[in-house]
Amino acid sequence: MKKLLIIGAGTAGTMMLNKLYKKMSRKEWEFTIVDKDELHYYQPGFLFIPFGVYAPEDVVKPKRNFIPSDVKFIVDEVEMIDGEHNRVKLSNGDVITYDLLIIATGTVPVPEETPGLKDELWYKDIFDFYTFEGSTALFHKLKNWEGGKLVINISESIIKCPVAPLEFAFLADAYFTEKGIRDKVDISYVTPMAGAFTKPKATAMLSNLLKEKGITVIPDFYIERVDNQEKKIISYDAKEVPFDLLVSIPVNMGSEMVENSNMGDEDDLNFIPTDKETLQSKAYDNIFVIGDATNVPTSKAGAVAHFEAEILEENILSYIKGKPLTAKFDGHANCFIETGFGKATLIDFNYDTEPLPGKFPVPFIGPMGLLKVTRVNHYGKLMFKWIYWHMLLTGKTLPVSTHMSMAGKELVN
Repeated sequence: MKKLLIIGAGTAGTMMLNKLYKKMSRKEWEFTIVDKDELHYYQPGFLFIPFGVYAPEDVVKPKRNFIPSDVKFIVDEVEMIDGEHNRVKLSNGDVITYDLLIIATGTVPVPEETPGLKDELWYKDIFDFYTFEGSTALFHKLKNWEGGKLVINISESIIKCPVAPLEFAFLADAYFTEKGIRDKVDISYVTPMAGAFTKPKATAMLSNLLKEKGITVIPDFYIERVDNQEKKIISYDAKEVPFDLLVSIPVNMGSEMVENSNMGDEDDLNFIPTDKETLQSKAYDNIFVIGDATNVPTSKAGAVAHFEAEILEENILSYIKGKPLTAKFDGHANCFIETGFGKATLIDFNYDTEPLPGKFPVPFIGPMGLLKVTRVNHYGKLMFKWIYWHMLLTGKTLPVSTHMSMAGKELVN
C-alpha cells in the first residue's frame, strides 16, 4: 500500500484531499492528512466580523466535516519534513512515512516580526483582522469606538488576500458613515507599495475610489516599529504616522516547519520554492506544494488555491502513472473587492495579464462586472461563502475556467 500524506487541512489541503480521494485507488493508496487544529475557518469571513456582517459562528466548522471518514486525520503539529528519506516528524515525536507528499501549510500573520506591534496596546488600540481572535476583538472595539485617527497599515507586500486591507478601508468608511460619525474618523491607508495595488489599471481604479471616499493613501511606507507610548508607527526611513486605532496587517510567513526542514526560499519568509506551472517542489520530485505555502508569483488567495488544485490534481494523477506533468498553472487569480454600501468590484488576472474591464464569468454577459463597482458583485462575494463550504472544500468542479480567459475582456491603453 502506497501512502499519500497531506500536511495542512485548510482550504488548499482539504480541496486536494477530496479531489484525489475520488480519483486515486484506495486499494493502492492510503490517505493521511495532518493539521494542528481541529477547526476550519472561512478566512474571507474575518473581514466582515469587525463590522457585524458575520457573527463568529458563521465562519467556523469542524475540519472532520470535510474529511472522508476512512481518511486518517492526525491533529498535531508537523515539526519537520525529511525529504531525503520520505518521512515527517510530528511534535509528539511520531514519524510518518510517505510516498507522495502535498504541502498545504498556508501562511500566518506574525506580529512579533515588527517591534512594538504585539505590545501593551495589542487588542486594546492595535488589532489585526487576519485571525479569528483579532477580527472578533476588533468587532467589540469598533462597536463602541467614537472616532479619531484610524490607520490601516500593511507591514509587507507579500500577504494573504492582498485586496483585504483595501476592503477593510472601504467597509470602515461605510460603517462609520452609517453610524453617523464618519466626520469624526480620519482614515489612512499606509502601505509599502507605490499605490493601492500591484497592478497599474486596478491601482488607478482603486486609488480613485479611495480618493472619493476621503481615505488618505500613504505609499512606500516600510514599517520598522510601533511606538506604543506615543501611538505612532515609524518607518525605516524615520517617517511617522500617528494613530488612535491601528489596524495592522502583520508580516505574513509560511509555517515554521518549512524553516526546520530547510525548505524555505531565499526571502526567509518560509515559502517553499515551487515550479510555478506544475506546482512540483523544486527540491523533491515526490513533493507538491499548493496555496499560500508556495512562492509562486501570484496572489495568496483562496481563488488561486482553487485554480491550482485543478492543475495539481491532473499533475499528481500523471505523476503516479509515471507520465510527464503536462498541466500548467497560469497564475490565474480573481478577487471580489468589497467597496462598501452593498457594492463590490471584481478583478481577474494571471501571471502575464493584469486586471482588465469586462464581464465575468460568462464572456460578454456576466453577470458580474470586472473593474466595475456593482451590487451584483457584492452578492457574488456573499454567495461565495455557501460555495466555499458546500462545493470548494468538497472538491466539486466549479463552472469557472481554470485558466484565465481573455474572452469578454476589454483591452484598454
